[in-house]
Amino acid sequence: MDHMKSLVYFSIKKATVQTISEYQQYFSEYLERQYISKEPKNLYEPISYILQLGGKRLRPVLVLMSSEIFGTSYTKALDAALAVEVFHNFSLIHDDIMDDAPLRRGEETVHEKWDLNTGILSGDAMLIRAYQLFENYDSQIFKELAQLFSITAIQVCEGQQYDIDFETRENVTIAEYIKMIEFKTAVLVGAALKMGAIVAGVGDQEKALIYDFGRLLGLAFQLQDDYLDAFGDPKSFGKQVGGDIIENKKTFLFLKAFEHGTPKEKKELLGLFSLNPENPSQKIELVKSLYEDTGARELTRKEIEKYTDKAFSVLKKLDITEDRKVLLRSFGENLMNRSV
Repeated sequence: MDHMKSLVYFSIKKATVQTISEYQQYFSEYLERQYISKEPKNLYEPISYILQLGGKRLRPVLVLMSSEIFGTSYTKALDAALAVEVFHNFSLIHDDIMDDAPLRRGEETVHEKWDLNTGILSGDAMLIRAYQLFENYDSQIFKELAQLFSITAIQVCEGQQYDIDFETRENVTIAEYIKMIEFKTAVLVGAALKMGAIVAGVGDQEKALIYDFGRLLGLAFQLQDDYLDAFGDPKSFGKQVGGDIIENKKTFLFLKAFEHGTPKEKKELLGLFSLNPENPSQKIELVKSLYEDTGARELTRKEIEKYTDKAFSVLKKLDITEDRKVLLRSFGENLMNRSV
């Protein structure tokens, strides 16, 4: 997110919308003040551990930014932002358990550092803590935040289950895949922006529009993640290129290649995705060639553009001043401005 630091200040009537890096700093300082040190330590230490591992803090930043875009100081939105971050990290603890992942952000995962039962229980406590944070708001805001959170949390669980189911299915459709990434990733981005709007007390139409902006941008971002996993620059992407191919993941690229490939290309693709070679570099290059030859690479780029354009078209409908729309558009452009 370093490339977002150049965003300029936008002054508005009741609050000043600031840079992404400043919101990250404000949130990090607030998070440090919430450090939990009490018994039993094996319940609370893993929670502090996962929350201190860092990350971009994208979702809580969106809560803070949204509240100020709608004219309310970010300080009022800090508890909602913390709830989103606690929930997100709860889901990471449980995802890591399901994936049997040894590392998270370059450090030991919670279930590896402690044990499986601790990972499950600490994650459960984080989910409850996320709801508890909404109690710091008055009754109407509490009700709206809790209702949105409940719907979003269920959808994230559904998205995770779809993702698990797709690993053993050979007939996943494009529509099913889009629904999976919408639930697993995009709805929480939309919910984060909507929470800021709820805290600011804006009307239902504005809350719905800012949610859609986030949801659509989240879809574009996840599709771009699929694309960059195969065709990105590893230095700027920050991950191993070809990771999804190594793990035989049926991403959007795979589904498009299978949809548009010849019978021979489909057979070759399925054959490659049944292999787990010790040196996967040749497999990665062969799969990437199939993504090129079938048109999947270009079709995926077009799909990314489609959802990005849809997100920006929502901005035109928002009843906010033009400078605030420019800020949201700049945020979206910077988010999508990763090396391809």
